[in-house]
Amino acid sequence: QYCMPAEGVQLTAQPNLLKTDEVIRLAELFVKEGVTKIRLTGGEPTIRKDLVDIIASLKQIDGLESVAITTNGLMLTRQLVALQRAGLDVLNVSLDTLRPARYEQVTRRKGFERVMAGIDLALQLDYNPVKVNCVLMRGFNDDEICDFVQLTEDRNLDVRFIEYMPFTGNKWNDEKMVSYKEMVQTLKARWPEFHPLSNGPNDTSKAYKVPNFKGQVGFITSMSEHFCGSCNRLRITADGNLKVCLFGNAEVSLRDAMRSGCSEDDLLALIGGAVRRKKKQHADQKPACSFHQMPEWKNEQIARISNIQHAWEQSLLLHLPNIMNNNFRRLELRGFCSQTDKTLTHTDEKGRATMVDVGNKDVTTRIAIAQAEVRVGAHIMSLIEQNTMKKGDVLTTAQLAGITAAKRTSELIPLCHNISLSHVNVDLKLDKENHTVVITSTARCEGRTGVEMEALTAVAVSALTVYDMCKAVSHDIVISEVRLLFKTGGVRGEFRRQ
Repeated sequence: QYCMPAEGVQLTAQPNLLKTDEVIRLAELFVKEGVTKIRLTGGEPTIRKDLVDIIASLKQIDGLESVAITTNGLMLTRQLVALQRAGLDVLNVSLDTLRPARYEQVTRRKGFERVMAGIDLALQLDYNPVKVNCVLMRGFNDDEICDFVQLTEDRNLDVRFIEYMPFTGNKWNDEKMVSYKEMVQTLKARWPEFHPLSNGPNDTSKAYKVPNFKGQVGFITSMSEHFCGSCNRLRITADGNLKVCLFGNAEVSLRDAMRSGCSEDDLLALIGGAVRRKKKQHADQKPACSFHQMPEWKNEQIARISNIQHAWEQSLLLHLPNIMNNNFRRLELRGFCSQTDKTLTHTDEKGRATMVDVGNKDVTTRIAIAQAEVRVGAHIMSLIEQNTMKKGDVLTTAQLAGITAAKRTSELIPLCHNISLSHVNVDLKLDKENHTVVITSTARCEGRTGVEMEALTAVAVSALTVYDMCKAVSHDIVISEVRLLFKTGGVRGEFRRQ
């Protein structure tokens, strides 16, 4: 009842769910980047027909130390032996009551005896301990807390009490929540020697034990004492969306990125951008610290950039009427090109556009850095920072768009060479004082021609993506200061903007 509305939810169409090979590809990617444990949850993971195959494939990934599942336990008596043979390491069972009638009420189905039989089977198969997750709710099952702990006397169970948390549709109110401290007081009144155990740095559960009991108890204090600062968990939904926080609305579609042909580097950039914006506490709460940091720029540099931008905007406003009313503007520009065609590299002797032949140039390391700014206003800046824009994660989407654009510059700009980039990065920072998104891109290659166009294309398309993601809120968004900051590797030497 606490995580599924009574009317149910609209089911996701099968083609929109991650396929088996997509699950494994993402798993391999995350493990390569340092993930050591993968848990398959739900919904209910045992309804996937390929669950055994997925677990078997996960266990083949070098570097993955543990594969776990969290299940309602209804299918364990049928499936657990096969899951263990496939390599399942850890088992969590969700069980909120030890009373059959109450079980049927909270789960809206029968099956309590099957769940208990599944737990006993797991113990026989040496899953030690079997973890039992219990959401304690005042007025519903808080009178069973001692009964659950009593289970650990002769069973190697790790019973973890989870504080009741708000989810859409569960009619949450704080009066239903039983806090961690209140639970401990209740249990100490029954077992005075009930005491805490040591915990690891990233454990989400505070471990306790009754002396001489075979099992132990844990408390997941998501509401009263959040552990977000030490949380090292990421979640991927069944349809392939990455969530860095269970409470956050923002999701990044890794499924769409994979199916659109994104490379491993693109996926890593997409994931990295989302992880860097992981909050220090639950996404629906006020941030505990300032999220905005701009290590590359000192305050006086930001102020100088802002002043230059403001002056440029004022100049444009003054001259715009004259530009718009000048019927000969286009002719003047074409005439300017005609008079200087001898100094331009992309025209032939007749003034026609042509691509430069770089075949005789030396292969050198080419690096370029470009930047652009998007002034969005205070309201949009707040939505971006809190990651609550309806279209999704603005910064991560813009980052991926910029990286993709850099690699396809020659398809967008006709006379650019098709360059094999060895590195491209797009970084977006929030200048909250000036309500501006500052976009910086770096492009590098080993080649015969420079990469400034790739760097400039990256920031330009990234800026346009910021605009697209935010235009539903306001059209008062200004893209400006698209410029090259640094370039090296060519015959003309180094360029560095002062």
